[in-house]
Amino acid sequence: MTTRRHILTIDQGTTSSRAIIFNDLGTPIATAQKEFTQIFPHSGWVEHKPEEIWSTTLTVCREVLRQQADIVAIGITNQRETTLVWDRKSGRPMYNAIVWQDRRTVEFCDELRQKGHAQSIAEKTGLLLDPYFSASKLKWILDNVEDARRKAEDGALAFGTIDTFLLWRLTAGATHATDATNASRTMLFNIHSQCWDRNLLELFDIPATLLPEVRDCADDFGTTDRDVFGRRIPIFAVAGDQQAAAIGQACVQSGMIKSTYGTGCFVLLNTGGRALEPTQGMLTTVAYRLGDTLSFALEGSIFIAGAAVQWLRDGLQIIESADETESIARSIDSTQGVYLVPAFTGLGAPHWDPHARGALFGLTRDTGIPEIVRATLESVCYQTLDLINAMIDQDTLRPSTLRVDGGMVKNDWVMQFLADVLDIPVERPKVIETTALGVAYLACLGAGIYASLDDTHQVWQHDRNFEPSLSTSARSRLIDGWRQAVARVKTTYVAD
Repeated sequence: MTTRRHILTIDQGTTSSRAIIFNDLGTPIATAQKEFTQIFPHSGWVEHKPEEIWSTTLTVCREVLRQQADIVAIGITNQRETTLVWDRKSGRPMYNAIVWQDRRTVEFCDELRQKGHAQSIAEKTGLLLDPYFSASKLKWILDNVEDARRKAEDGALAFGTIDTFLLWRLTAGATHATDATNASRTMLFNIHSQCWDRNLLELFDIPATLLPEVRDCADDFGTTDRDVFGRRIPIFAVAGDQQAAAIGQACVQSGMIKSTYGTGCFVLLNTGGRALEPTQGMLTTVAYRLGDTLSFALEGSIFIAGAAVQWLRDGLQIIESADETESIARSIDSTQGVYLVPAFTGLGAPHWDPHARGALFGLTRDTGIPEIVRATLESVCYQTLDLINAMIDQDTLRPSTLRVDGGMVKNDWVMQFLADVLDIPVERPKVIETTALGVAYLACLGAGIYASLDDTHQVWQHDRNFEPSLSTSARSRLIDGWRQAVARVKTTYVAD
């Protein structure tokens, strides 16, 4: 009988911290999850408490380790771009974590764009000049938090995205590192030379002493301090959540595409060794880096997907749980022309309009909770269509199928509507938490359990296909209504 080896994955997301133990076949053995506080100090600002991120991470890890203590390695995947700065000596954060959704640096990014820096930034980083990424958030902390810039210039502070912060805490400060996928989302990293870019550091006025070392996705990231879990465990993998999800979907060959539905929605197309120019609102990013292999991806990012359902629950309080939305959507034949454009923190790809704000259109006296709930679910599918259409404009082939993952894909109604809107089959895996699964695969690679990422094709498991069934005329009518709604929330909109 073969003895299975186990990987502890830390999946630190935007609204919760999760720990999952997988065996070397990619089967989840134990899971724990804990939500944490979302902070909105001003319109468009989004923050997290670093200590709450750390405490929830510890809590869920210790919970699953009580169920399966025999762990050979740890992998970390994380919400990307979210920015922290902490004191190297005390470990104390200088400010709350500024979340990837945060828009406080819009004006600064607009200034850089007006000065003509957008093109050079895109050429080096593959990113569009936007508050979404870490660089402007980091500059804001240095410029607005008392003593931060002075301490940074003295070499007393450390910067990191969430992965780096967790590595620092897990290793008791022994490791200040990140991986190439997370580094590629900071807007300070040259994806072609694979190093921090001196000119970008000067442009954003960032001292180089703040920055972590950039390592491969499967690499030696040190071991946990004995006080954390009672023994030392090697950390062999780190990857940003969307790249990890693509690996978890076995999208490791050029031309394969996946879409993840979490707080936001992220479509990622593997382009192999070719870094496409980021146009039409798409981003070019590092898919993974492993030794001599550097693979790129084309990515489209939607800020609000599952977060819109959370808004229905916590903001409007018209549902008690996300699970209710499927039966509510099925209870009516259509939204009767109601559209939600969930631009709560601006519009992401392919529009990239940070000034846009969300809106409900088509309301009548007959509009009720079912129409609003269904319109919210439909908005996620329409946004996915916008992304894939933009990718087709990128001189890429239209995908023949879309692999999906994330908590929202449990909703069969949403998956069927997605297939109908896209007019292509949607493929759901058995393990929908592919973000954690992908970094488990990477940890298996780092631990020598897998020989290469090609092994993921052998362990990836299919659950169900959703085939398109909507007529061409009905599909066109729905999409036209969506496009009109989006046009009306964009800041470039001019009324007739």
